[in-house]
This record gives sequence, structure tokens and C-alpha cells, in this order.
Amino acid sequence: MSENAGHLLRVWRQRRHLSQLDLANVADVSARHLSFLETGKSRPSSAMILRLCEHLEVPLREQNTVLLAGGYAPAHPEHALSDPPMAQANRAIEQILAAHEPWPALVVDRGWDLVTANDAIYRLVDGVAAHLLEPPVNVIRLALHPDGLAARTQNLHQWRGHLLARIAREYEASADARLAALLEEFGPPGREPAGPLDLVVPLRLRVGDDVLSFISTTTVFGTPHEVTLSELAIETFYPADEQTRTLATR
Repeated sequence: MSENAGHLLRVWRQRRHLSQLDLANVADVSARHLSFLETGKSRPSSAMILRLCEHLEVPLREQNTVLLAGGYAPAHPEHALSDPPMAQANRAIEQILAAHEPWPALVVDRGWDLVTANDAIYRLVDGVAAHLLEPPVNVIRLALHPDGLAARTQNLHQWRGHLLARIAREYEASADARLAALLEEFGPPGREPAGPLDLVVPLRLRVGDDVLSFISTTTVFGTPHEVTLSELAIETFYPADEQTRTLATR
């Protein structure tokens, strides 16, 4: 079992482009001991696994996987968002979404599957193909599929490049197979430049006869110790011009 844990740690070290000596220095262990751990000659303690995972920035879900491979119990709990221990976090999410009206806001998990959203989001996606709204709803697919919002996105190449570049970064950090599948489905991120007056990449979406323009922000829970919370992101959209502000509030 310890050899499996060592193998996983080596994989994460290589993903982070660190040598054994680099990791040994930042984790304050000897390079020889680290080599023994990675090859299975020595059995890592649970504390050592967590220590190395911390320095390798291994996500909490994968930290649990490494611990199990080493013969230890998971260190990080995981609950459904509706479970009693998550009540405070769930309430905070509901408050953020409600307070953000009339602007769109949604919550996604690590694979960009929709967790929840406010009413403004459902107004924007009204009319997209029904199969894209069948659970689990994947927000990237909803945005980039020809039957989704892609046909209504005025700056599709720019927005697509922005989304896929972000997915690529998140895949590099998490190695989540769902992100790899999305990159394969929609192709590698392009390099469409922002417009000359754009400070950030906007989403320009045609709704009826109007074009709404939004900028987005991402909020995550600070220093989470629970798997589900560590994988949630709240995506909020704000009007990028006065026309959008006026149309969305009338």
C-alpha cells in the first residue's frame, strides 16, 4: 500500500515540475528519504503524506486518495451540500445568489457541473436545447455547445478561448478527468485577444433583440477543510456597459 502512496506522490511531484531535491528542500525532508518513500522502500506516515501533499498543492480529494493508498483513513470529510454539517455554507451560497439579483450568478463544482443558480441565470438560458438542461447540467457544455448559448454569444471565439484556457489551468492543478474530457470535446484554448476597450474578457450574449454584456468574477471558500466546499466556485456576472445595466433592471 505504501508503494502506491509513494507512486501517487511522485506523479504529483512530476505534475508540479519539481525535482526530488526541490520538494525535499521545501518540505524539510532529506532527498534520500523522499526517494525511499516514492519507491516504496520506506512507508510514509499519514502526517508525511499530508505534509508532502500540502507542498505539492494536491487538492483535498486527491489527498484522501493518497492517504487511502498508504493504508490510512481520509483526513478530509466530504458531504452533500444539503447535509446538516454544510448548513452554514449552504446558507451563505443562497444569500450570495439571491443578493446578486438581477445579475446572473451560479455555483459549479470542480467539473463545471451546475450545483445551483439564481433566477437570472435561468432567464438567460431560456430557449436552449432541452438535452443540455438535463441533470447534471455542465456549464461549459451549456456555454459552448452549438445547441446552447454558443449561437447567441456575439464574441464566441473570445469567450470560448477564455473558458478553455481556464479549464486547462484547472486541469493542470487538479488532474480531473472531467476537465480533460471537456478540453477534448471543445478543443484546445485559442488565443483570441480582448477588444481594445476591454479590461477583462466580457460575455456578450444576444437576448431577443438586445445584446447583454457581462464581466464575471469567481468566489471560492477560503481555506476549506471539506472536500465539497474546496471544489465549489461561485460565478457572478456584472453588467459591462450601461445598456446591459438598464435592460437587466427594467
